[in-house]
Amino acid sequence: MKNICSFFCIALLFVSCQEKVDNSAQLKFEENSKIVLANLQQWQDEDMDYSVYADDFVMYETMFGADKDTITLEEMKASDKRTWDYFDFKMLNEPVLLPGVNPETKEPDGSVRHYSTWEVTLPGTDSTEARSGKIKLYESFDFNDEGKIVYQQVYGDFTGLLRHLMTKEEASEDDGAMAEE
Repeated sequence: MKNICSFFCIALLFVSCQEKVDNSAQLKFEENSKIVLANLQQWQDEDMDYSVYADDFVMYETMFGADKDTITLEEMKASDKRTWDYFDFKMLNEPVLLPGVNPETKEPDGSVRHYSTWEVTLPGTDSTEARSGKIKLYESFDFNDEGKIVYQQVYGDFTGLLRHLMTKEEASEDDGAMAEE
């Protein structure tokens, strides 16, 4: 009995000396993931709530041949409107959400990355048929201490998608097959 008590006391001492795990980055990631999921749904619905963006928000411009490296929130709003005027968007899968890390410390920081596949459609007109293509995206969102998005970037083969959607019907079947992959 004395050995059992001694073992229990040593185990208790060992457990009480363990460093507490800081799960604040995981909690931030979970909260920020809700914002990202809502953001993706709003993009699809063409009804964005821009109040989740910080006033000093910056989006990294990843398109080939972009005139500048970043765009502001106001520029993004205008770009979103123009994009929705031309195309319809449908997310084809549940996005795979992953926690991000601080680029300097390499420690989790509550940022959110995701992989998703979208179907983008150029609606038909009186003289043209609708055209659709699929694009796989990687996107990241960084947040400030108030839980607002301060930095966003998205990567995908937008040039190939736009080429596919905007090419006339005479385009070779190989071009369409590449854009559909």
